[in-house]
Amino acid sequence: MKGKEWAERLAKALEKYKYVLLVAAVGVVLLLWPTGDGGGTKETAEVLQTGLFETGELEKKLEKALSQVEGAGEVTVVLTLEGGPRQVVARDTSSKWSGEETQEESTVVLADQGSGSERAVELQQLSPGYRGALVVSPGAGQPQVRLALTQAVSALTGLGADRISVCKGG
Repeated sequence: MKGKEWAERLAKALEKYKYVLLVAAVGVVLLLWPTGDGGGTKETAEVLQTGLFETGELEKKLEKALSQVEGAGEVTVVLTLEGGPRQVVARDTSSKWSGEETQEESTVVLADQGSGSERAVELQQLSPGYRGALVVSPGAGQPQVRLALTQAVSALTGLGADRISVCKGG
């Protein structure tokens, strides 16, 4: 008889607390649900590849344009980047007065309700600057060709002449 009594008590308890148990079960399922955080590294890799792709495109355009300089011949260009792409995120500043003024600054974040993850609010995406340039040209032995190549690369990249190396090549 003890087993039957115990089963009846369990049935009454389940009937009484069925909604509480249902909410607890849903909570456990939501905690075990994947959040999708693995996609962040893929997006970062895509941004880096996009930056490299744009640099490669600029190198090709420079090579084509610089090859048109009289006496330069077939030109090869290599650009180096200073760092990688950077983000400017939204910041919230609040001031408090308690005898003296203090300011607190925090990053503004958006919470994704479905996944429970947070991400910073991005205001701007900054491309990296150029660190230096190498130009290899068969005509670089002539001073006027070297000067023309240096000035052209400087005008297009914003680099100073001290960061542009023009070498004679074959």
